[in-house]
Amino acid sequence: MNIRAEFIGKRYGKNWVFRNLNFEVIKGSKVALTGKNGSGKSTLLQILSGYLTPSEGTVIYSNKKADMKKPNAAYIGPYTEIIEEMTVREFLSFHAHFKKPLINIDEMARKASLPLDKFISELSTGMKQRVKLITAFHFENEIIFMDEPTANLDNEGFVWWKEEIQQLESTFLLASNDKTESSNCMLKINLKKNA
Repeated sequence: MNIRAEFIGKRYGKNWVFRNLNFEVIKGSKVALTGKNGSGKSTLLQILSGYLTPSEGTVIYSNKKADMKKPNAAYIGPYTEIIEEMTVREFLSFHAHFKKPLINIDEMARKASLPLDKFISELSTGMKQRVKLITAFHFENEIIFMDEPTANLDNEGFVWWKEEIQQLESTFLLASNDKTESSNCMLKINLKKNA
């Protein structure tokens, strides 16, 4: 699924975070949104995913306006919540009611080195992040949006994340200043204070 941004702008009060952003992301591309803190990377990612409405401009998915057709997408960010009262197995089984799994749940957990029968509330922050990432990597998604996805991962988790990114066929958008995170991205959109 292609994504096209046409004259996108976002402001809070009288202050513009960015304005007049125009670009297209072609289906299957890996794109990094980069820029200094406060340049609007996370804000733009949320607009492109449909979590936020732009103050001006339009987002178009495969030639349809964003408010007319939402993509089958995954969004992983620092503020993404998961149901901590469930075990990992219960959570992934629950998620499978909404999105088609690409592999079985046991295989998902094995790849991510996760204990299936442990409550999510008992997991470390890094292991909780792996649970979130599984919902992007191992369920059917046309587009995957990630905001600083490796912030809580250890070295083993980072290696797993990078291997999964390299195998992705979905369109992938990443908001990050970490060069190791964005090294797999073919296109980089650098946001500058241009408002």
